[in-house]
Amino acid sequence: MPISSKVKTLASEMRAWRHTIHSKPEVAFQEHGTAGFVAELLHGFGVEVHTGIGQTGVVGIINGRLGDGPSIALRADMDALPMVEQGHPVYRSVHEGVFHGCGHDGHVCILLGAASYLAANPMFRGKVVLIFQPAEEIVCGSQAMLDDGLLERFPFDELYSLHNDPMLAPQKIGVRAGAQQASSDFFTIRIDGVGTHAGMPHLGVDPIAIGALLVGALQTIVSRSVNPLDSVVISVACFHAGEAPNVIPHQAVLEGTIRALSSASQALAIQRMREICKGFEQANGTQITLELTHGVPPIMNSDQPVQCVVSAAREVVGKENVIEGITPLMACDDVANFLKVRPGCHFLLGQGGRMCHHPEYDFNDDVAPVGVAMFLEIVRSRLDATFEDKDISLATTAAARCQPC
Repeated sequence: MPISSKVKTLASEMRAWRHTIHSKPEVAFQEHGTAGFVAELLHGFGVEVHTGIGQTGVVGIINGRLGDGPSIALRADMDALPMVEQGHPVYRSVHEGVFHGCGHDGHVCILLGAASYLAANPMFRGKVVLIFQPAEEIVCGSQAMLDDGLLERFPFDELYSLHNDPMLAPQKIGVRAGAQQASSDFFTIRIDGVGTHAGMPHLGVDPIAIGALLVGALQTIVSRSVNPLDSVVISVACFHAGEAPNVIPHQAVLEGTIRALSSASQALAIQRMREICKGFEQANGTQITLELTHGVPPIMNSDQPVQCVVSAAREVVGKENVIEGITPLMACDDVANFLKVRPGCHFLLGQGGRMCHHPEYDFNDDVAPVGVAMFLEIVRSRLDATFEDKDISLATTAAARCQPC
């Protein structure tokens, strides 16, 4: 089926919106400009708009004209990363040290495109709840919206969302029932030693030596405590200690993440980390403090919504471009908090190009219409939509247009 004239028009508009958002990125809970931009466009589409949900979140409501029915939510994340953009597009970030390096600018514009279409063609039963979420990069935004009464104020029965995936080629859609992406918890380990002269280490307690051994010991959790058929990753990403080459410092600090594809493995890894830190503390006669910041559970996609996404993807990009049962990712996404309280499905939109969080990453604008078509096909399926502009499939014409950035 050829791409519809409406989606072609949206492609041009979404590109312009995305470049505007990309040039003015904002980090978690500071998305005031982005939220204002979203709210203004939604108002222009004729959508009922609510702002300030979970601090900077935006919710839009579109009621169908075909009577009562289910309520489904479509979600996009809005925040950028605190990193320097090293690419040089004409719409490069004007905020030094802040950069849309994960494609949330593209996600926002896909949902705006879907909102524009649905507002103009509300021929469906029930209701669509549009969720523009803050603070995904620090995995706090979804919970902030839930804590602010999202479900009570704007109830929905199911939730659908997407994330671009540079590891998949454009036109590919990946999805998996059950655990698709990992949980994520953050840890800080403080080792309090006794500082001394580097030439007389026996007079102190060296926190660097203890920390170095501890890093290795933490890896035995994955290799010796977790079932080899389960997936857990423990990464020490920061090791801070010392200020001078001839001084053994009094403290070392390790920071990192724990990721798992099941809640049981997540709990086991945390328990073993506590036990290992306590053992090292006793063995070295020092104090070791483990601080844990719980992030998000694994993304658990529900069976029926997954089948809805698979069916939609076959319509939009063709059966040959649908990867059902895609290999799980150990990256997290805080959409998991929404999927913990309501059934739904988070799927992956192929885009090629640089990996997310690379300093030269840029969202591939050519795949945005695929995302819009996916959301519209989901609405068609779940809410019995009878859109006047029925031809929203990109299966036969977009392949030549969608190239890696």
